[in-house]
Amino acid sequence: MHHATSWPRRVVLQAVPAGLAASMMPGAVEAQTVPYSAGNERPRLSAPANATDCHHHIYDHRFPVAPGAVLRPADASVSDYHKLQQRLGLTRHVVVQPSTYGTDNRLLVVSLEQFGANARGVAVVDTQVTDEELQSLARAGVRGIRFNLVQAGATTLEMMEPLAQRIRPLGWHIQVHMLGDQIVAAENVLTRLPVLLVFDHMGRLPQPEGVRHPAFRVIAGLVEKGRAYVKLSGAYIDTRIGPPSYADTGAVAKAYVRLAPERMVWGTDWPHPTATEKPDDALLFDLLAEWAPAEATRQRILVDNPAELYGFPKST
Repeated sequence: MHHATSWPRRVVLQAVPAGLAASMMPGAVEAQTVPYSAGNERPRLSAPANATDCHHHIYDHRFPVAPGAVLRPADASVSDYHKLQQRLGLTRHVVVQPSTYGTDNRLLVVSLEQFGANARGVAVVDTQVTDEELQSLARAGVRGIRFNLVQAGATTLEMMEPLAQRIRPLGWHIQVHMLGDQIVAAENVLTRLPVLLVFDHMGRLPQPEGVRHPAFRVIAGLVEKGRAYVKLSGAYIDTRIGPPSYADTGAVAKAYVRLAPERMVWGTDWPHPTATEKPDDALLFDLLAEWAPAEATRQRILVDNPAELYGFPKST
């Protein structure tokens, strides 16, 4: 049947569905449906070279769920994520160990292996972790550990300082997913840590308080001292206003960008495990144009800052 390759092109196009035929046309830009993401249009904002998604997860039912895990999403695969990258024009990315698997980082390591050089990871470990395990995770591309104290289970605040001492020689950071009130309560611990901090989802400041919540002051203090980064992610999580503007959480994002653009990174939070209605990732990406109107600032947030924080090669 090899002779089929010599068929006239118009015959081939007649034999396939219209949508697929369009995607075969030179230069065609197809709308793309991505699992766990609403809409199928591409963003209006054009992503710079090496644009980085600093927060997403992978789920696979073949790996055991941690006992007591609250979030147990459906499978979200490496190939599913590639579709999101294509839709948004992203290259580099950071796979974050979700609460679903506790301290079992095997799926994270397998995913990093499949993704290759453009991926880095954030693992979850407890105080039982061995130095050998930490070294192995580092070789796999892990650059930090996460404390999720919102979907609590695998780790506790008490583990933070001992583990910070353990990861310090590796040059890793601690990523925290904590609600605003939890951040205020933990201020003493957070300010004592000997490693960089990364705050998930804009520090989970509740609305309508937003930047008036005392957690903003805690985070801003650490950011201004060069001790912390903030992920401009999860605009949909704490919003009261909702899409398309997300004006309330957007005001928080703008305040952070004004404060220290050199300490901001951005992420999708795909596949949006806490969202009952999946957001439109193109719309979320386009919010960056409002939060950081200057192209040079977006370059820092999407490319330069992640390269610094996660050890990607510097852009030339």
